Amino acid sequence: MNKIYVIGAGVEGQEGFSRRSLELIGKADILFGGERQLQLFPEFAGEKVVIGSNLSGIVERLNSRKGLAVVLASGDPLFFGVGRMLLRNLDKDALEFLPNVSSVQYAFAKIKEPWDDTVFVSAHGRGLKGAVDRIVSNDKAAILTDDVNTPAAIAAELIERGRDGYTAYLCENLGGADERIRNIDLHGLLKIKAAPLNVLILIKQFEAAGDEYVPTLGIPDEEFATIKKLITKEEIRVVTLAKLKLRHDMCLWDVGAGSGSVSIEADHLLPNGRIFAMERNEQCLGFIKQNLNKFNTRHVTLVPGEAPDCFEDLPDPDRVFIGGSGGNLFDILDAVDARLPAEGRIVINAITLETLTAATEYFDNAGYQVEVTTVNISRTRPLTEYKMFEAYNPVYIIVGVKN
Repeated sequence: MNKIYVIGAGVEGQEGFSRRSLELIGKADILFGGERQLQLFPEFAGEKVVIGSNLSGIVERLNSRKGLAVVLASGDPLFFGVGRMLLRNLDKDALEFLPNVSSVQYAFAKIKEPWDDTVFVSAHGRGLKGAVDRIVSNDKAAILTDDVNTPAAIAAELIERGRDGYTAYLCENLGGADERIRNIDLHGLLKIKAAPLNVLILIKQFEAAGDEYVPTLGIPDEEFATIKKLITKEEIRVVTLAKLKLRHDMCLWDVGAGSGSVSIEADHLLPNGRIFAMERNEQCLGFIKQNLNKFNTRHVTLVPGEAPDCFEDLPDPDRVFIGGSGGNLFDILDAVDARLPAEGRIVINAITLETLTAATEYFDNAGYQVEVTTVNISRTRPLTEYKMFEAYNPVYIIVGVKN
């Protein structure tokens, strides 16, 4: 069979190619590659074809090839490279891959960090928010940026989410005469216009060994930064999470997040899911950012705004928790009902009979299965001579299951 050889170019020019790769390139009748790769072989006698934006044209040329064809790619062709496109459009048996050291491998070697525990993110095509969602879900990330989703833009989005606890390595023009690697924090990245050819490495920083939060159910209330009384109490939080019946890959909406305590508790219950904490109060938003950072949440996205207006750009939920409605309960429930699938659950925490009545009335009229649990909590008072109980207001936990 007349094979197509897909050969990775390393960061060291021709010196980085294996002997077999150089022999195949020397024998080739047609050589495909980006302008930078083709410039490595100025004396190539055959036809050179630049791989640009017209990838369909490249596939047609490869399908109608005569003689030996070689495709040059950067590093490992199957690592965010042209290899995926070729496998999707050509006969797999016609392809042979000869990988080289990728820019990401080279970058980690330069900064002297292991990379076997790294998540790899390409901002190209995924978009800024999608890329940052993956970054905050991990402790170490290598990001391939583009002209729009630049290192500065990624840093700005992380800072906006209150996730500035990363050290950054901006690795530019790797392998070239103008190679530069800068170790900087996210705020410093905001001021830098990075070279077009760059790899951004972000590593989550912890204050000291053992300071990372270990998930437990029922985080003490005093651990959260919050406005007084705008927090779902520890015991209520645990019962609420039980009523939500979360599975590992669900999408949870937390409406009226307050301190973000429910989202933070749910974070480790949804290792493959997504959580959107919605809040309109500016002071609460500041506290939520502090809490998300403190507890190193991985799957929570803060959504500032008024419900239900802020629902529009969110993925459909599997579960919805409403801790505060700002007087818009019916509008919120109507908007949620339009997006919630069958068997989806809504859990509402109410402290007034008016909210209890309104919620149960809505669920009954909309054909939901309804369950209400009243939770009365009393705790012993700390630092008193005698053990006396202090009672908290009862909370009505209302569960609506969509038929």
